[in-house]
Amino acid sequence: MNLRKLIFTNNDCFKAGRTIVPRGIFVHSTGANNPFLKRYVGPDDGLLGKNLHNNHWNQPRERQVCVHAFIGKLEDGSIATYQTLPWNHRGWHSGSGPKGTANDSHISFEICEDGLNNAAYFRSVFNEAVELCAYLCVMFGLDPLKDGVLIGHFEGYQRGIASNHADPRHWFVRFGESMDSFRVAVKRRLDAGEPIPPAPVPEPVAPSPAPTAPEASSYEVYTVIRGDTLWRIAANKLGRGTRYTEIMALNALVSDAIYAGQKLKIPNAIQT
Repeated sequence: MNLRKLIFTNNDCFKAGRTIVPRGIFVHSTGANNPFLKRYVGPDDGLLGKNLHNNHWNQPRERQVCVHAFIGKLEDGSIATYQTLPWNHRGWHSGSGPKGTANDSHISFEICEDGLNNAAYFRSVFNEAVELCAYLCVMFGLDPLKDGVLIGHFEGYQRGIASNHADPRHWFVRFGESMDSFRVAVKRRLDAGEPIPPAPVPEPVAPSPAPTAPEASSYEVYTVIRGDTLWRIAANKLGRGTRYTEIMALNALVSDAIYAGQKLKIPNAIQT
């Protein structure tokens, strides 16, 4: 798995700052013939390529939608996964149904569709999605074969927790796959006994040097409370949510996930 990270700090969903306890994984595909990640993920980090239309999702948008990750092509044609929200952030991805919304319970990701006729591309992103789901199952203790844990958008609609969409079934069936076979593939990956890739080192979200950890003497200790996010803590303690990366650096965090009761070192609020 080629897992990278570019958090959508400018998307209104991220700014909302709501968190969930992940109880499942929700699979989407984009429904548009564009396999390149740069259509959705930005700004360019040197690997994505430049989005000439500047219509990526890392900005305020009229349509309120945001997922936790995208799988697709980098500019050089290789396949990658980009994490775009903290895994425990409440995404805006499923819509809702008579029984509620999967936004409150499921991590979500989109697979970038092509023309739905390229078997090699499909197999590459299918396998990348299997790796991602195995990784998340390990991280959150999820069983991919348990009812309702690993589902596609169309299954969410059938369960009454999502809007009426066909993805990714319409694509999977073209190449002899289904959500059932996908779940089995994830379980086999977990049972293989091979190491699951570690969490990615955070990628910069702007073309500026990554923040360095402050001196050990220039911090306070903060106890995380329910509903906290690193963005919210940084906004309250440091004056700007974008300074959450300084908290990550000081605490040697490789993930945005935090939990109630966790002790975090908070750097001095003075911007140097």
